[in-house]
Amino acid sequence: MDNQGISEALGLIHPITLSHGKNAEVWDENQKRYIDFVGGIGVLNLGHCHPKIVEAIQKQAGLLTHYAFNAARHQPYITFMNELTEFIPMNQPLAGMFTNSGAEATENALKVARINTGRTGVIAFDGGFHGRTLATVSLNGKTAPYKDGLGPLPGPVFHVPYPSRDNGISSEVAQAALERLFQVEVDVKNIAAIIFEPVLGEGGFQLLDADFAKYLRKFCDQHGILMIADEIQSGFGRTGQAFAFPLLGIEPDLLLVAKSIAGGMPLGAVIAKKALMDKPVKGALGGTYSGNPIACAAGLATLEVLQSQEVKQSTAHYIEQIELRYQQWNAQGLTPWLGKLTGVGAMRGIEVNHEEQGPGTAVMAKILKRAREQGLLLMPSGKHKNIIRLLPPLTITAEVLEEGLNILETVLAETREASYFKESA
Repeated sequence: MDNQGISEALGLIHPITLSHGKNAEVWDENQKRYIDFVGGIGVLNLGHCHPKIVEAIQKQAGLLTHYAFNAARHQPYITFMNELTEFIPMNQPLAGMFTNSGAEATENALKVARINTGRTGVIAFDGGFHGRTLATVSLNGKTAPYKDGLGPLPGPVFHVPYPSRDNGISSEVAQAALERLFQVEVDVKNIAAIIFEPVLGEGGFQLLDADFAKYLRKFCDQHGILMIADEIQSGFGRTGQAFAFPLLGIEPDLLLVAKSIAGGMPLGAVIAKKALMDKPVKGALGGTYSGNPIACAAGLATLEVLQSQEVKQSTAHYIEQIELRYQQWNAQGLTPWLGKLTGVGAMRGIEVNHEEQGPGTAVMAKILKRAREQGLLLMPSGKHKNIIRLLPPLTITAEVLEEGLNILETVLAETREASYFKESA
């Protein structure tokens, strides 16, 4: 593989080079076909090259490829922001800005929080992931590889445990940690925002405890702290509904979206209560490429397709099948390495864990390789990189889904054999 000129600091899960894709299938440069359960790490909820999104991109490319919205407005930005704020299930009037990525959305949310509260402190959670820029790296609830060698990071940022039925941490434990934080580490009056993923992504597809979410909402209201929900990966249908925060019975003050917002085009957004987004002075927010016309046109098409009956039906079928197959594997004792099914809806992870030997980090590496050889692309996640992160398109056909799950079943079953571990050595 020729990587000349490419930094070796870029990580790589699968040593293949892709040439093209269609819905839930991709082909490499040697024309080998793969079923894609990675989906660009959550970017392709509607699959590769959805025809309506491709059509929108092509049409807009013939009209206007770029204009900086800070210099002069363009219609795709205006129309998409209007549609997007109507689509988000929050009761108060909303306003927002487009960004180039999820990390950039997070950065701007921090600016909005600081300006509105006059404070600088942020609370984040263990296992969380919010980006790779300096400010977002400081929010991540994991040191390696994101913080290695960087020295002091922007802050102040404080971390507390993430409570979830999927990791065994209770709401009471997280509440106690928060209380200790304010007793020992920082004055609550210095905290501008609390940021969280309703469902951890890189952290292993763990759903936030709903009781804790409600407690957090009351706590933020009581102390004048802004609540930021990072739905960069869990949004746009990934959990089986538009966004995950309604599952928790709360509404955030600021919402971060990106990844599947525009069918693979680089786009993100910060959406918040209008009064919060209007507080910064004119010129404080923006960016040269933020809200590019082609990306916004793709976003409009994405929003239309996502709300179609066809996608709702295929999403429901996917949720039904992944839960059914996991139950079958568990009931038949497919492998002693089959751990919990984490997450919710269509955002599910399969834990690779042994009752006696613990997290299967090394086993996972072998699973990824074996699955790829058989034509299935998978992605690891979690603290120990032992959770299979399932991110196939919500538009995956029943036939391709069955084929992919059959490969996964075969690969998981192999982990029962003693020879499997000898070959792994």
